[in-house]
Amino acid sequence: MTIKTFSLGGDLTIRRLGFGAMRLAMGTFDGPARDPRTGIAVLRRAVALGVNHIDTAGFYGRGAVRANELIRTALTPYPDDLVIATKVGPLPGPGGVPSGQATPGQLRALVEADLRALGLDRLDLVYLRVGGVTGPGGESIAERFAVLAELRAEGLIRHLGVSNVDAGQFAEARAVAPVTAVQNQHSDDMELLAECEASGIAYVPYFPLGGGRAPLDTERLGKVAARLGATTAQVRIASLLAMSPSVLAIPGTGSLDHLEENLAADDLGLGEEDLSELRG
Repeated sequence: MTIKTFSLGGDLTIRRLGFGAMRLAMGTFDGPARDPRTGIAVLRRAVALGVNHIDTAGFYGRGAVRANELIRTALTPYPDDLVIATKVGPLPGPGGVPSGQATPGQLRALVEADLRALGLDRLDLVYLRVGGVTGPGGESIAERFAVLAELRAEGLIRHLGVSNVDAGQFAEARAVAPVTAVQNQHSDDMELLAECEASGIAYVPYFPLGGGRAPLDTERLGKVAARLGATTAQVRIASLLAMSPSVLAIPGTGSLDHLEENLAADDLGLGEEDLSELRG
């Protein structure tokens, strides 16, 4: 049976199936803003269904509709067990699409902006998000991660993570301060996943359902889904959770129906035949 919770940093127990906030404010980074009332309803329903891990970022937004403000409006006063993770590093370009990277000197202001927008005195988990929309670029991240480590020492951040990193950048960050979570686009980097599992570090695949950028193997997923009476999205989420007890899934949506569908994946049991077929 799949273990449904994870101890983040050794002191925060969270459900392994969480919620990603990117699609609350807009369908895509260059798409129109969504009705904020829908986002508020989705957030409240997610928490009512047991979600206690929400992944967000200050750059998740379109115009006046911002994910962090929606979270604050929908969920304050926050439940005691709710963990909110955010990311800093990307800077939005003229069209609102994140296209630049913050310098070390800009990171404090980004963290403080997240604190204000979310209405918090301390952020549970802050990732240093490296690079753009493509994979890791290999550049040094030590100086920037050290800034977040300083903010953690000041009490503004509880735990630190890294996002969109390769093995070298992961090691570089760990030499600066403890890393609690890695958020990468999953690409069968089993060595990095194994290292996370051995060290008690969460591995959080972003775009768990493709995000419109990484096409899913719908034929293979569909075969298993048909056999189980499930949807391809549910099989994809369940397969991620079955990979390792360190994997956290954060599917996002701006739809109440899709939210219910995604969270139902927590009760989908994949047998060895299913997993073998999905692994190919």
